[in-house]
Amino acid sequence: MEGRLLTVLVCLVSTVAIVNAGDPYFFHTWNVTYGTASPLGVPQKVILINGQFPGPNLNSTSNNNVVINVFNHLDEPFLLTWSGIQHRKNCWQDGVAGTSCPIPAGQNFTYHFQPKDQIGSYFYYPTTSLHRFAGGFGGLRVNSRLLIPVPYADPEDDYTVLLGDWYTTGHTALKNFLDSGRTLGLPNGILINGKSGKVGGKNEPLFTMKPGKTYKYRLCNVGFKSTLNFRIQNHKMKLVEMEGSHVLQNDYDSLDVHVGQCFSVLVTADQAAKDYYMVASTRFLKKELSTVGVIRYEGSNVQASTELPKAPVGWAWSLNQFRSFRWNLTASAARPNPQGSYHYGRINITRSIKLVNSKSVVDGKVRFGFNGVSHVDTETPLKLAEYFQMSEKVFKYNVIKDEPAAKITALTVQPNVLNITFRTFVEIIFENHEKSMQSFHLDGYSFFAVASEPGRWTPEKRKNYNLLDAVSRHTVQVYPKSWSAILLTFDNAGMWNIRSENLERRYLGEQLYVSVLSPEKSLRDEYNIPLNTNLCGIVKGLPLPAHYS
Repeated sequence: MEGRLLTVLVCLVSTVAIVNAGDPYFFHTWNVTYGTASPLGVPQKVILINGQFPGPNLNSTSNNNVVINVFNHLDEPFLLTWSGIQHRKNCWQDGVAGTSCPIPAGQNFTYHFQPKDQIGSYFYYPTTSLHRFAGGFGGLRVNSRLLIPVPYADPEDDYTVLLGDWYTTGHTALKNFLDSGRTLGLPNGILINGKSGKVGGKNEPLFTMKPGKTYKYRLCNVGFKSTLNFRIQNHKMKLVEMEGSHVLQNDYDSLDVHVGQCFSVLVTADQAAKDYYMVASTRFLKKELSTVGVIRYEGSNVQASTELPKAPVGWAWSLNQFRSFRWNLTASAARPNPQGSYHYGRINITRSIKLVNSKSVVDGKVRFGFNGVSHVDTETPLKLAEYFQMSEKVFKYNVIKDEPAAKITALTVQPNVLNITFRTFVEIIFENHEKSMQSFHLDGYSFFAVASEPGRWTPEKRKNYNLLDAVSRHTVQVYPKSWSAILLTFDNAGMWNIRSENLERRYLGEQLYVSVLSPEKSLRDEYNIPLNTNLCGIVKGLPLPAHYS
């Protein structure tokens, strides 16, 4: 019958797909529990999703409706965020403390989001307490729709590689360290997909390749503080995608993957049929930590060579690599039109915001912050307070200035919320006066990372911006005693988190929120609060405000 919906149900363990004439729906049921694992050879409590550590890969396609019913079987509240998913008009699904009440212990909550007009490699992880130190993370991929051409041939297979540093101390003890004013030392080791390998040891292969075939590897740094250099013995990596953008396809021997970042590379099995080591090692730390994982050529019984490829030295190498990343202007991303049809370099900047990260001691305890303010989460999520028109009882807007003081000597602990006018084109400069590496992320958006240089930023530095083919992405690194600049249009209404990807620094205040309000208050610009939203704090038990029309 013409116009009749065609519905297909596909049951895959905890997944149900409903495909109809519109964007298809995919339903997942996730059970979050504690379990025991030994990622570094020491048994410890970890967070499992459906019994898995890391959690299951979430496989989607542009514009799919992803519906995940999360059952919290932990003994404390829990919340997940979907790092890099923009949640257009729908910050209700972002899963951070500024937008959402956590899922109470023993209860469930259903997320419903669309990776609208997005493709690429992402990941999810917990945002409550320090649960991320215990696991609960996993890969999230958004494939291109069949009608959109991809600028490379279909790979033989598609692999997710989750890289990260790891502590053998439990997440509760680590939280107690930070709450008592102590800082965390170096991590204890490095993991690849939740495992740590040893050179010359009996390592089961993580991935298998057929000789002559090409494979896609999605690399994400899901760790806590360490930049990781990734490389594969005797194999080049062709970089093809970065955080939702197709890039110019250059070959690399190794890649620096900063915390929170994701790259997609193509690797061709063009070497002798044997085992080869993937290597992940820390950068910019006093002590280098590393691990290996095995890639096995199909049918091989020859062990990998114990001679590992060496990591690069110094951060100048890393900065030059960053500058080699270029947007592919002729490729289509999630839409048919070429990426380069958006000429961001021709748009006038309407506001410039400089964010300077700093560290200080407040009441005898270490805190971190931006522009002299160390953010603290509130019992009532900021977005809920704003939506219920009760923000004045929870936070103040614009407690920091766009141009910070020349020298920041102290930190004030309070909620840090910037108000940015809807649809304005804004320049944000992250300036790092410290000797440590930084990595910063913005929820709800992708931005153009137009420059990164040593020293202090001045307006004259704009002449060095890449205004043609900077990569559109969601996380940018800032090198020691350096700055990085990003450009974007704030056209996604909602409350969005800007945060350090160093989990210790973020937990102790190095984050803020951006409130982007549409003056129309209509469904054209922002979705209504979902009916299943958990209410907490001062809005608990209140009736929902009148819906937008």
